[in-house]
Amino acid sequence: MRHLLAVWLLCLAAGLSPTVFADSVPEFQLQMLDAAGDRSADDVARGALDSHFKPFDYREARKGGGVFWLKLVPASDYAPDAVATLNIHKGRHLHLRLLSERDGKVSSLPQATSLPGFRGAHEAVFILPDGLSRQRALYLRVDPQGRGSEGFHITASTLDATLARGAEHARMIAITFGGLMAMALAGFLIWFVLSDKLLALYASLFSLQALYMAFLSGQAFEWPGLSLLLPVQSYTWNVTAAVSGAVACLFVREIADLKRFLPRAYTAFGWLAGTFFVLAFANLAQLIGLGGIVAAIGNLVFLFAAVFTLVVAFLAWRRSSRAAGWFLVAWGLLEAFTIATSIRLLVTDPEGAEWLLYYGLPLSMVAAAVLIALGVADKLREQRLALSDAERRAQTDPLTGVLNRRSLVERLDAACLRAQARGLPIALLFIDLDHFKQINDSYGHLAGDACLRAIIAPIQAELRQSDVVGRYGGEEFVVILSSADASAAEPIAERIRKRVSEVRVEGYGEPVKLTCSIGIATSDMLGVWGEHLIAHADTAVYAAKRFGRNRVQVALAA
Repeated sequence: MRHLLAVWLLCLAAGLSPTVFADSVPEFQLQMLDAAGDRSADDVARGALDSHFKPFDYREARKGGGVFWLKLVPASDYAPDAVATLNIHKGRHLHLRLLSERDGKVSSLPQATSLPGFRGAHEAVFILPDGLSRQRALYLRVDPQGRGSEGFHITASTLDATLARGAEHARMIAITFGGLMAMALAGFLIWFVLSDKLLALYASLFSLQALYMAFLSGQAFEWPGLSLLLPVQSYTWNVTAAVSGAVACLFVREIADLKRFLPRAYTAFGWLAGTFFVLAFANLAQLIGLGGIVAAIGNLVFLFAAVFTLVVAFLAWRRSSRAAGWFLVAWGLLEAFTIATSIRLLVTDPEGAEWLLYYGLPLSMVAAAVLIALGVADKLREQRLALSDAERRAQTDPLTGVLNRRSLVERLDAACLRAQARGLPIALLFIDLDHFKQINDSYGHLAGDACLRAIIAPIQAELRQSDVVGRYGGEEFVVILSSADASAAEPIAERIRKRVSEVRVEGYGEPVKLTCSIGIATSDMLGVWGEHLIAHADTAVYAAKRFGRNRVQVALAA
């Protein structure tokens, strides 16, 4: 299965590998208008205020909080064969108007489309009918409305390349979202059948991961339904991440079986889950200007939780929790890509981290979901095996391995009901080991136990698959023969008696010779069922012992 998983992941990675859109992109010299307040579009675009422009500083431009103007001068000409575009990466709250002056006439350049970006960013795509020329500047009016992502970056491309890149990004996020949601839905459906808390936590965790990826990438705001959350976009991925962190803590406690392996870590994860829930509500601090402090605290909590989770999962795996091993591999993979993406974003803009954002991180999420699903399945399998073993131990006699008295009576009642419903007889053999007290007294109890174990194989050798044998008590055993009448039961009992008489138990001095007496009770002769058959068979055994032991006696109707 592991080899198949590796092949599947490699195929998925190959099928979703990023397409390279090659553009010869010119650099821009950006300048900002050094004047307070808005200005006439005609005056700015005609160059009347060019002497008032100075080198662009985004922070300074945003200090006033109002409209500001930018002058864009390309470092080189750009005239591709396809339709040229100017792509402006910005926050959704920044409203743009791009102006150009040609032959004394000022015109607004059309915005062809907009593409969603990570962390509330947006890419406005403007058509450049004549491409770019070093001799002709463009002027950009920026109107901030509200708050949002404060990144700002300008590039040139072609419309075909831009749309293709946007479509591939959208496809990648949609595939990731669909894959994670499919895994989550499967988890919910299986939980509905099995009612195991671990499945509910798994489904909740990866449905939240799917939403987090959709909101963080901005693609969710282009989809029906989720687009309604656009006014509160800054809360969507932060709150989803915090709640996902809380659910992850609860999930780790269960899959790693920390209550059994690491009780203190189990308690610590409970507190961590509570901390994440508090962080989810703390995002409201953005309303009073404390969003930066909450974000810093949140980042520290996430970092601590990530490292703590890996350490605890490793320790639980070392203490024989196989499911923790699956989780360790999956979580390590996911955290490696998350940390790599975070570091990359610290040193470059989202465009420079495109492969990690749209391919590495989403693919690691899907891989983690698959690996953890295997861990969940493995854990559930272990639980079922443990439960089956516990049920088997509760139903069987620990010395001989056959059914104990309670289970034997339950099987007898069930067999009688089936036989009565089908109009078939049922036979019961009551087997009593002869001189068992004398064996215990002469050879010891260990020898007696060995004798009890030794007669099981001879009994089972004469039974059909539908027949049942159990230890009724002491040296007494009962055999249930389904669909058997007296004429069928007596030869079986006789063969069992003969096989037992051939048994020799060695290792306790002189070999111990065994014999048994067998009483037969059948429903067709006696007209009784259930434990009444046992009572009649027991009476027949006493009769066999009175007649000399090592014989078979059939119970007759009174």
